[in-house]
Amino acid sequence: MKNLKSVLKSIFREKDIRRRVFFAIGVITIFRFLAHLPLPGVDAAALKRLFASNALLGLLNVFSGGGMENFSVVSLGLNPYINASIVLQVLTFGFPRLKELSQEGEYGRTRINQYTRLLAVPLALFQGYGLYFLLSKQGVVATLSFLPLIGLVMSLAAGSFLLLWLGELLTERGIGNGISVLIFAGIVAGYPLSLGRTLAVSSTEKLGGLILFFAMAVALVAGVVVVNEAARKIRIEYALRGGGGRSYGRQSHLPLRLNQAGVVPIFFATSLILLPPTFARYFVDLANPLVSRLASGILALFNTQGAFYTGLYFLMVVLFSFFYTAVMFNTEDIAENLQKRGAFIPGVRPGKATVAYLNRVLTRITFSGAIFLGLVAVLPSLASGATGVTTFTLGGAGILIIVSVILETLRQIEAHLVTRDYEGYL
Repeated sequence: MKNLKSVLKSIFREKDIRRRVFFAIGVITIFRFLAHLPLPGVDAAALKRLFASNALLGLLNVFSGGGMENFSVVSLGLNPYINASIVLQVLTFGFPRLKELSQEGEYGRTRINQYTRLLAVPLALFQGYGLYFLLSKQGVVATLSFLPLIGLVMSLAAGSFLLLWLGELLTERGIGNGISVLIFAGIVAGYPLSLGRTLAVSSTEKLGGLILFFAMAVALVAGVVVVNEAARKIRIEYALRGGGGRSYGRQSHLPLRLNQAGVVPIFFATSLILLPPTFARYFVDLANPLVSRLASGILALFNTQGAFYTGLYFLMVVLFSFFYTAVMFNTEDIAENLQKRGAFIPGVRPGKATVAYLNRVLTRITFSGAIFLGLVAVLPSLASGATGVTTFTLGGAGILIIVSVILETLRQIEAHLVTRDYEGYL
C-alpha cells in the first residue's frame, strides 16, 4: 500500500476522489442527524439507565450506529439487513439452489442481494416490535394502542431501510463499503464523549492505570491490523498446453486469510452469551423464591468481570470462528474449481488429496485466528478490570469493524489512484 501521507494528499488533489469523499461526509452527516432524531413517547433518562445496565442492548446499539440509545428513527440501524445477510450466507451452505446462485457471478450476487432485502423486511418489523416490547416492559416507552403501535413499528423499519439506501448510495458514489462506513461512523461517534468522560473523572492516583489502558488499546489495535492483513498464500500452478505438444504454465496464489470469519463470531457469541442474564433480569423480583434465587444465581454467574463469563465468551468465539469458516469456505468446491481450470497445488494430487491439504492448512490458520479473535473479544473487559478504567470501552467487534473499514477504504482510494494513473498512459 502506498504511503498513507501521499494517499491523503491525493484525496484533495484529485477532483473525482475529493468529490467522493465530500459525498461520504454528507451521507455520514445525514446519518448522525437521524441518529439524534428521537421518536415520541420515550423517557430519555430511563432509556439511558437501561442501556447502561444491559450489555445486550449495548451490543445492538453499537451495530445500530448509536441510534438505539436515543430511540431515534434509525434505532434498528442496519441490524435487520446484517441479520438477513448472515442468514442467507448460512442457508447458501445448505440449499443447493442458493449455492449455485452464489457462483453465477454478478447476476447471482444481485439475486441474493434482492433475497436479503426481502428477508430484511419481516426481520425489521419483528425487531421493531421486539424493541418496543422490551422498552415498554421497562417503562421507557408508553404502552400504545394498535394503530400507534403499527405506526411506530413501521417508522422503525422505514428508518432501517433509509439507512440501507444511504449505505448503497455511499457505496456507489462515495468511498468504501457504504454499510460498513455507516456502522464505523456510529461506533466512532461515541468515542469522543467516552474519552472526555474518562479524562474528566480520572485523578492523579489513577493516571498510571489510564496510561496502561490506552497502551493496551493501541497494542490491541495494532495486533488487529496485523492479523486482519495476514494471509497464507498457497501457490497455484496452471497447466497450459502450447504448440508442438509442449506444456507451459503460469503461477498464481490462493490466499487463506488468518481471520476468515471477520467480526461474525464475536457478534454470534455476544448475542448468545448475553441472553441468559438478559432474561434472568426479568425474574429476579418474582414472588417465587426458587425462581428468584435461580435468576440471581444466573446474574452472578454471568457477571461480565467474572472468570466464568470471560472463559465461556472466549470459548464461544473460538468455536463460532471454526463453524463460520467451515460454512463459508468450502474446500471441496475450491478443489473442484481448481481441477476444472487445469490448476493444481505443487506436490499435491488433484481431488481428495487437495481437499485434505486445504483442510489441514485451513484448520491450522483458523486455530491461530480464532485464538486471537477470542483474545480481541475478552481483552477489552480484562483491560478495564485490570486498569480500573470503566468509562471508556473498546469492544472487540467495534475494533474489528473500525480497522477493517479504514483499511478497505484506503485500498479503494489507492485503487482509484491506480486507475487514474493507468488511464493517463492511454
